[in-house]
Amino acid sequence: MVKNLSYKSIVQAEVFDTELEQAHELLNSEYYVAAAVIAGVVLETALRELCERASIVIGSMDKMNADLAKAGVYNKIVQKQITAHAGVRNSAAHGNQSEFTKTDVEQMIPAIEQFLASHLDA
Repeated sequence: MVKNLSYKSIVQAEVFDTELEQAHELLNSEYYVAAAVIAGVVLETALRELCERASIVIGSMDKMNADLAKAGVYNKIVQKQITAHAGVRNSAAHGNQSEFTKTDVEQMIPAIEQFLASHLDA
């Protein structure tokens, strides 16, 4: 069965793929802080999309994450994983490199890819 994807969904999937490819390249070039920021932007954009689909008010990543879990879009385990990824992204974006490791980013990027595949149907 082929799913009917909107034009927006198709373009968004391509943008996510491109940005996550950039994150992989930055990580492979030892720019793991920049990779964390880019991957985090993809995650935040995905949360915004899920909120729109579920008619949930868009807010901070923490608020959207909590509201999506509360609405049953995903479970508490996924919520905790997103909280951890958002924490890495926020630390990277604010220059707090001592709060996370390259390994955290190496785990974060494929986890975000899996989240997109599981929750955005794209």
